[in-house]
Amino acid sequence: MDSGSPAEIVAISSHVVRGAVGNRAVVFALETMGFPVWSLPTVILPWHPGHGPSTRIATPDGQFAAAIEDMTDSRWSGHIRAVITGYFGSAVQVAPVARMIRRLKEKNPGLIYACDPVIGDSGGLYVPVAIAEAIRDELLPLADIATPNRYELGWLSGASLDSNAQIIEAALALGPGKVLVTSAVPMMAGGIGNLLLTDRVALLAEHRMVGDAPNGLGDLTSALFLARLLKGESEERALQMTTAAVFEILARSVKRGADELMLSEDYSSFLNPMAMVQLRQLLHPSRAKKK
Repeated sequence: MDSGSPAEIVAISSHVVRGAVGNRAVVFALETMGFPVWSLPTVILPWHPGHGPSTRIATPDGQFAAAIEDMTDSRWSGHIRAVITGYFGSAVQVAPVARMIRRLKEKNPGLIYACDPVIGDSGGLYVPVAIAEAIRDELLPLADIATPNRYELGWLSGASLDSNAQIIEAALALGPGKVLVTSAVPMMAGGIGNLLLTDRVALLAEHRMVGDAPNGLGDLTSALFLARLLKGESEERALQMTTAAVFEILARSVKRGADELMLSEDYSSFLNPMAMVQLRQLLHPSRAKKK
């Protein structure tokens, strides 16, 4: 990539007309952090289905694949520094995205791919098994960063994750060099944590639990963590500042009684969050083996 050109990010996920989930959250966060974004919807919805009836406008698989091909072959593709993916509308959409990532990495070996495997939560899978399997088999092997929640990591690894030790083991086996697991097991009473695993460190960032949380926290976490790494921040600082920003925005949105994250009101938290986050270094298996 030409060092004088803008560092652009491709964001592929769902789009809602109202709300702050999927690409609505991802694109807003990345652009606020200073990155131009290519945004491609996998599906279009009036709002998150949790709010009630929400007509699903599917992106035809053939047209989706053709658009991916256009993006890959465009004269601007050399400006792309990262790709981030989230919710997919069909299993067929996954293969064209995997081909694009491979080709973009051939053009720019330094390109970063962040895979947010949006497949389910504590209630189970909310996508067809075929989509979850396609993400697991075709996208995760290409990922530099993965940001599953605890349920998603458990499904992808085929393991029950009742402790952070089990989360660490599953995350290290997943494949990507950096795995940020949201909704990890908290060590503080009444808390919730994000657990970051690399080949060297296991870091847990915790804050107090906030009830009645709106949707979109995972999308926002993935985007902000990617943005901070692209800005050259250390893994530890990127984790701490991302967790603080998301917690701050969540707490303010709930205090206002909002049914969506209030990103347009609280975007300053992206850059300079003030919320307190407890950061703990957990025992990494590589250090345990040395003892």
